[in-house]
Amino acid sequence: MEAKCLKKINDRTLLTHAAVNPSEHHGFINPAIFRGSTVAFPNVAALAEGRQPYRYGRWDNPTSTALCEAISTLEGATGTVLCPSGLTACTTAILAICGAGDHLLVPDSVYGPVRYFCATVARRMDIETTYYDPRDGAGIANLFQPNTRAVFLESPGSGTFEIQDVPTITAVAHECDICVLMDNSWATPLFLKPLELGVDISIMAATKYIGGHSDVMLGTIACAPRAWEQVSDMHFQLGQFVGPDDVTLVLRGLRTLDVRLQRHQESALTIARWLEQHPEVSRVFYPALPSHPGHALWQRDFRGASGLLSFVTRSSSSNAVAAMIDGLKLFTIGYSWDGFESLALPWTPVPCALQHNGRKPGISYDCISVWKTLTT
Repeated sequence: MEAKCLKKINDRTLLTHAAVNPSEHHGFINPAIFRGSTVAFPNVAALAEGRQPYRYGRWDNPTSTALCEAISTLEGATGTVLCPSGLTACTTAILAICGAGDHLLVPDSVYGPVRYFCATVARRMDIETTYYDPRDGAGIANLFQPNTRAVFLESPGSGTFEIQDVPTITAVAHECDICVLMDNSWATPLFLKPLELGVDISIMAATKYIGGHSDVMLGTIACAPRAWEQVSDMHFQLGQFVGPDDVTLVLRGLRTLDVRLQRHQESALTIARWLEQHPEVSRVFYPALPSHPGHALWQRDFRGASGLLSFVTRSSSSNAVAAMIDGLKLFTIGYSWDGFESLALPWTPVPCALQHNGRKPGISYDCISVWKTLTT
């Protein structure tokens, strides 16, 4: 369907129409799975001038083009690139913007592997990282340095679910010509559109809700005009490539994202409300609950809440928490939060405050159990 028509319809309809072009695939609704490296050219002139849409398997193929176009349409992006995982999407986006001698701001509740990347690879590349309180809004400007190149956002924060004031942070960052990146895996563009709030680079672990069936690893980076050239160039230079079979699985999952997220939200809210009333639970972290500290920001910016939440038990030992999880009948123990299965996981996050910057921890606890559910 033409882009002009797609702009006039809602996201639910977009999911089933974006990048669907039967006329380009012999009438088939879905594109074929194009497996290949070499692409043949009819003559030397075509090779020299690049006069055909596909020139080499790693660069592009009709299967990956369909997914990129669909994500770009849903995100409202200038362009999208695919990565082998959500983590690779995060690190590729960071490297596209930051280089030797640059300064990066990252929320203290960021996804653990991103923190590890900043402490290892980024540090070896002379990229300096400062971790900030995710509850900071305009105050984040106090952490800007002359060499600050990017602010990384993740809302809600991993495990502790802080909701960031995205429009305020992007506004103060852009005043200083600082690029804003955001991991939007929890909400997806169906429940939050980062680029509409001023973010320059929207990142997702499509492994999670976009794929939706626990059978694929993939990451996406969708860009506003300002960041597209840098990201697409870095993606090309790093030789990033996702196999067409994985791309096809994610493209298939995308079509049912709306109905799945609605059920995720319904089930998670039911469980969150039940946990709030449980005598052995001291605190529940789920932005859709009125008791959540960031509930007002969530209501302002988000269109829904997905199926991941966490809670803190009351004065329980790690052995007691382990016994509770081991005794569950309908929940599997494992990482991720994307498929039809329900998961429970004991988890001890990094405190969501800048202890190394002289601030006291904002939250103190021994263990958090993270739950993901599609059905109650």
